[in-house]
Amino acid sequence: MGSTADSGTYFRKGFGLKADVEGELSADYSGQIVDFLRANDYTLVESGTTIRLAREFGFCYGVERAVEYAYQTRRKFPGRPLYLVGEIIHNPHVNDRLREMGVTILEGGDAGFDFSGLGPTDVVILPAFGVTIDDFAALRELGCVLVDTTCGSVLNVWKRVEVYARDGFTALIHGKHYHEETRATASQVRKHANGHYLVVRNMEEAQVVCGFVEGRLSRQALLDRFSPHAVSPDFDPDMHLKRIGVANQTTMLASESLAIAAEVGDVMERVRGREARERDFRSFDTICSATQERQDAVRELLAEPLDAMVVIGGFNSSNTISLTALCAERVTTYHVESPEGIDPIAGTIHHRPAGVEHREATSADWLPRGEIRIGITAGASTPNSKIGEAVQRIFETRAGK
Repeated sequence: MGSTADSGTYFRKGFGLKADVEGELSADYSGQIVDFLRANDYTLVESGTTIRLAREFGFCYGVERAVEYAYQTRRKFPGRPLYLVGEIIHNPHVNDRLREMGVTILEGGDAGFDFSGLGPTDVVILPAFGVTIDDFAALRELGCVLVDTTCGSVLNVWKRVEVYARDGFTALIHGKHYHEETRATASQVRKHANGHYLVVRNMEEAQVVCGFVEGRLSRQALLDRFSPHAVSPDFDPDMHLKRIGVANQTTMLASESLAIAAEVGDVMERVRGREARERDFRSFDTICSATQERQDAVRELLAEPLDAMVVIGGFNSSNTISLTALCAERVTTYHVESPEGIDPIAGTIHHRPAGVEHREATSADWLPRGEIRIGITAGASTPNSKIGEAVQRIFETRAGK
């Protein structure tokens, strides 16, 4: 994928319309309550309730850039059909706002995206997660105008994975095999004929790989665990786990990514010796800086006495899920997709429990009585406006007690 405009049909650097869309972006996503918190040591106290906001939260640079480019694209092509390959980021408010602006969000699945009917008159936005090399090639073949908002941190991981494939290393990717970013990253190995990948969700799955390397697990048992969705086509553990390069989805829990890399490297050294580790194992920390900063800020906040944490972000947002997992290790934590999940009248909160995917819960009387301290953070795809609304609803809930 290129990095500059290409004959007027591929754009990655926007259209020079930043000033034209700044007012609209501010109206849609900024928040006065967040501004107040920032100006007051990230603290707001009222009627016995203290809100403490993590010092790094919400929109990161990559998300801001992607959303801004989408707004610029609508302004640049006011009369053209405008499409988006999946969600631009994992935030329902942002994606709904784009639909209101006339952007058609294409739905994908295991079979991929259906681009039939698209052609040179159509403008297609590529999301912050990026797209697979097959999807990119298909859109180029159709002659669509492409606006590429892929995050720079994601592109860095792609480069690393491609180098692994070029040098004969299988990419062991810490991520979710079904996530748009990981699917796009894994596809990069196919730029080389002998490129292969294996995706592990967590340390438990990494230990399965280690078990095979140590000879404790059979070839078939490993394939039964990961094939077909989490491994490259024609993946052969006997051949393709001799040389391993570790990478990760940029929004995973950084400490777990580092631990997985260390474990795999240690196992290879125990089984094959230090020289083999130096020759046949590579690892680079590809967690993006914004993800790391938000996780570090949460750890700092959790060092304080808190009665609960509220984490705001899409239920399908990987970086938000990672923040929730961190918080839940120390304090009662509620992951809400939007402020509307907090119902001041009913006194309930609709949330996704930490460590549980695809299940939601509604909890009553979730705020303790008496003087309380509530921590707040938000995933990298959550606008400040939604953070402020959540804070307001917490105070309204307390007022109703």
